[in-house]
Amino acid sequence: MASSNVNQGLQDDDVLNQAAKWLREGKNVALATVVNSWGSSPRPPGSQLAVTEDSTFVGSVSGGCIEGAVVTEALEVLKTGNPKVLEYGVSNELAWEVGLACGGQVKVFVEALIK
Repeated sequence: MASSNVNQGLQDDDVLNQAAKWLREGKNVALATVVNSWGSSPRPPGSQLAVTEDSTFVGSVSGGCIEGAVVTEALEVLKTGNPKVLEYGVSNELAWEVGLACGGQVKVFVEALIK
């Protein structure tokens, strides 16, 4: 699983600032953004998480319950350059596996920001 050495509690503006810093340093970055949520989802639309190719990430799209799965998908987006829309919810078996058992649903858009 991916590990963060950057504060996950940063505000979304700080996530973008960190992503911009990584890009200036020559790192490729994937940006994950919550585009919709329903029910008891822990993070509202607009919440973001940025990931580098070495799995370092900052921010949060779920308060911790699906971050590992989103980071894994973000790394794939960095490899392929193809954006993805991810959906997690209690009706989704993967949601239980990654920990989104809070009764909500979340849709996350992941895109590559290539240096």
